[in-house]
Amino acid sequence: MRTLISTAFVSLDGVVEAPGGEAGYRNAGWTFKDIEFVPEAYEIKGREQKEASAMLFGRTSYEAFSPVWPAMEEFADYKPLPKYVVSTTLTDAALVSDWGDTTILRSLDEVAALKETDGGPIIMHGSATLNRALSDAGLIDRYHLLVFPVLLGAGKRLFSDTDKDAQKLKLVEHEAYSNGIQMNVFDVVR
Repeated sequence: MRTLISTAFVSLDGVVEAPGGEAGYRNAGWTFKDIEFVPEAYEIKGREQKEASAMLFGRTSYEAFSPVWPAMEEFADYKPLPKYVVSTTLTDAALVSDWGDTTILRSLDEVAALKETDGGPIIMHGSATLNRALSDAGLIDRYHLLVFPVLLGAGKRLFSDTDKDAQKLKLVEHEAYSNGIQMNVFDVVR
């Protein structure tokens, strides 16, 4: 079974919306505003590229990343990886052609089936709505979280507010950086 890793920039109060400056959110770009850049805080991002064997997105995140990431040198290791987009509305005609093979999955059952295939870890960037649904369905195996020292209040959250049984996590790696960012890697306890 493949490991599904959710990786996110998250505020201390759980918001993941528009960390890089995506339009339409009041606090867009919050990961860069008034937070000193400390390169070692982002080391895990390079590791993710080296370890991932596939990428998973929700439609909105795919539409945000796919026009930009294929040409970005800092994400070059992702370019040849197979991509999977979970969407009931996206069409094959909307997929970019310069970012490796991309498959549209129409349901969480198809994500579960993908996890049953042979291969290495599947990494999921962004995709807040999909992240919440996959978490609630018990399909996420690990979280890579860069927690920023900021409270944003409103915004899309990483975790759902569904009334459900407690889900235990095991902290397997952590680091705190001089700019206040914390890196936390959690395995989901089953």
